[in-house]
Amino acid sequence: SRDVASHAPRMPSRSKLLEAVRPFMFLVPEVAKPASSKGIQIREKLLWTVGVLAVYLICCQLPLFGVTASESSDPLYWLRVIIASNRGTVMELGISPIVTSGLIMQLLSGVRIITYDQNLKEDRALFNGATKLLSMIMTLVEAVVYVASGMYGPVSEIGFFISAALVVQLFIAGVICILLDELLQKGYGIGSGISLFIATNICETIIWKSFSPTTVNVGRGTEFEGAVISLFHLLLTRSD
Repeated sequence: SRDVASHAPRMPSRSKLLEAVRPFMFLVPEVAKPASSKGIQIREKLLWTVGVLAVYLICCQLPLFGVTASESSDPLYWLRVIIASNRGTVMELGISPIVTSGLIMQLLSGVRIITYDQNLKEDRALFNGATKLLSMIMTLVEAVVYVASGMYGPVSEIGFFISAALVVQLFIAGVICILLDELLQKGYGIGSGISLFIATNICETIIWKSFSPTTVNVGRGTEFEGAVISLFHLLLTRSD
């Protein structure tokens, strides 16, 4: 029996780095699990999922306070599909803080810098809390970098108050995005928040680019931004 005990797999101990995060867990907001032991019915899950996506879409259309419309090209245009973000809105950061923090924590866990016992509920909760805390830190860092890099104009021109307001807006929206993702992961909704946000962002872009009533001028006169509306407009107004 002594030989069997000596050859038994040793459970990984909790790393000091993960233990050091424990005093800061009170800063991390948390979504409670469903109270019912049977879970949530499919109809309620559909309602929760629709509600989460509605909040996300509203954030994608809610403009940032202090930002004026810019005619310059978007340097992150092709990346926004992946990070599910929308330029000039409170959802400017999208899911990038969530994805970045998740990759960092998985990398640290893979190289054994962070170790924990996945069979212990307390260890799993601490690891998930540390991941969420890192997501909030990444949200704040990205918000500061966006504003300081001149994404919304030089800081010297827009002023300190507007710059601080932009950082606060981006941070709050980022925390809301984190909580929406956790809400679905806890079993209230259907699927993964990250996947749903990306799919919703793509669908929104397709619909907007097809039926947008916004007019633009690209040197050939006034045209509608939406492809379908622009097609019928050109058929009716041009003889050539």
